[in-house]
Amino acid sequence: MGPDNLHPRILKELAHEIASPLARIFNESVNSGVVPYDWRIANIVCIFKKRKKSDPGNYRPVSLTSVVCKVLEKILKKKVVKDIEVNGKWDKIQHGFTKGRSCQTNLISFFEKVTDFLDKGNAVDLIYPDFSKAFDTVPHGELLVKLGKMGINRKIERRIRNWLKGRLQRVLLKGGLSGWREVTSGIPQGSVLGPILFNLFITDLGTKSGSVLIKFADDTKLGSIANLEKDRDILQEDLDDLVNWSNSNRMKFNSEKCKVMHLGINNKNFSYKLGTHQLEVTEEEKDLGVLVDLRMTMSRQCDMAVKKANAVLGCIRRGISSRDKEFLVPLYKALVRPHLEYCVQFWSPMFKKDEFKLEQVQRRATRMIRGMENLSYERRLKELGLFSLTKRRLRGDMVALYKYIRGINTGEGEELFKLSTNVDTRTNEYKLATRKFRLEIRRTIRGVKFWNSLPREAVGAKDLSGFRIKLDKFMEEMV
Repeated sequence: MGPDNLHPRILKELAHEIASPLARIFNESVNSGVVPYDWRIANIVCIFKKRKKSDPGNYRPVSLTSVVCKVLEKILKKKVVKDIEVNGKWDKIQHGFTKGRSCQTNLISFFEKVTDFLDKGNAVDLIYPDFSKAFDTVPHGELLVKLGKMGINRKIERRIRNWLKGRLQRVLLKGGLSGWREVTSGIPQGSVLGPILFNLFITDLGTKSGSVLIKFADDTKLGSIANLEKDRDILQEDLDDLVNWSNSNRMKFNSEKCKVMHLGINNKNFSYKLGTHQLEVTEEEKDLGVLVDLRMTMSRQCDMAVKKANAVLGCIRRGISSRDKEFLVPLYKALVRPHLEYCVQFWSPMFKKDEFKLEQVQRRATRMIRGMENLSYERRLKELGLFSLTKRRLRGDMVALYKYIRGINTGEGEELFKLSTNVDTRTNEYKLATRKFRLEIRRTIRGVKFWNSLPREAVGAKDLSGFRIKLDKFMEEMV
C-alpha cells in the first residue's frame, strides 16, 4: 500500500461497494485535471541491484504510490496506448513495456541482423551505451513538450501534467521514514503510467541511426558492419547523435559502463568514443540478463544458467523437509526451471555438452522426489508429467514461431520468416521457407524443419492457447 494506507485487499474485497463512487472520482479527476494530494506522494523503498551494498547508487528506488491512483492509471494507460497507435507515433524499435514484445523478441530481432552480417563474412562491432539513472533523471519539461506532440487526448495530457507537478516523496527504510522532499525530475518507478511515459520520452532517440539500433526501455544497443574505416565512421556518427540527444534532453551516459564488443575473425578492432570518453573493449556483456560473448556460442550463458538453477535447487533441498512430488514439482517449476529457460529461444545451446549440463539440473531435481530415486530419467519424467528440457526448448521454439507468424509479436515475423511458396493446403498451410546459412550461430531460423512437420490442425489453431494444447498432444506422441 502507498502513503494513504489503503491496502489493495480492501479494494478487492469491497470492489462491488466502492466501484460506483470511485468511478465518479475518476471521471471528475480526468475532466477537471485535478490530481488529489494523496495521489502525488510516494514512499520510496530501495531494491538492491548488484555490486557493493554499502553504495547507495547500487539500489533502485521504487515508488509505493496510492493503489487507487494506480487503478485509474491503468485505465488511462489503455487510452494513451490506443491514441499513440492510432496516430502512428509508437516507437517501432522499442521492445520494453510494449504489447507483443519482450526481452526475448529484442534479443532475437537484434542478433538476427548481427549474425546475418557475420554469416556473410563481415566483421561486426556492437556498442552498449548505458544511461545513468535514466528513469530518475527524465526532465519533466522536456517530457511534457514531447507528450503534447503525440496526439494524446487533451484531458488525459492535462491530467498527466498535473500528476507530475508538485510530487513529494520520502524514503521508507527498516520501518523508519525520512522527511518529505519535492520531486523535481524523473518518472516514478512503480507507477503504471511511468514505463509508457518513459517510452514516449525516448522515442526520438536514434531516429537518424544508420546502424542496427534497438531499445528495451533505456537499454539501447547498436550493431554495424565494421570492415572498413568508413564503416567505423558511420557507427561513430551514430554514437555522436546519441550524445547530442542526451545533451539536448538533459540525460547522462554512464561512461564507465558503456562498452564495445568486436565480433568476427577479421575484425580490425576499431576504437570509438562516447563524447570525450573512449569506449572500453569487452569480450562478454550481460544483455537483458543473457551473457553474450564474442564467439556467440552461448556456452558461458549455459554455465551461468546452470549455476543459478543449482543454487536454488540446493536451497530447496536444504530448506524443504518433504520429498513428496506435490511439493517439489511445483517448486521446481516455479523457482528452478525459469533460470534454465529465460530467453532460451535466443540462446539455446549449440553444443551437446551444454545441453547435457542443462538437462543434469532436471535429472537432479527429479531424483530428489520420494519414490523416483531408482527409476530411469525417462520414467521419472513420464511419472511426473514433465518433458525433457530439450523437448521443452523445441516446444518453446514452436510457440515463438506461432507468435511471429500469426502476428502476436508485432511486426517482427515478416522480417524473420517467409512462408513457403510450395504449400500443400491438405497439410501445413503455414509452411516456412528454409534458408541456407554458413555459421551455427544463425539460431533464429532454428526449428523451421520441425514447424513444417506439424499437423494442419495445430498450426491452424485460432489462438495461442489452442495451439499449445494441440502442440502438446502432438509432442506427447513423439519418441
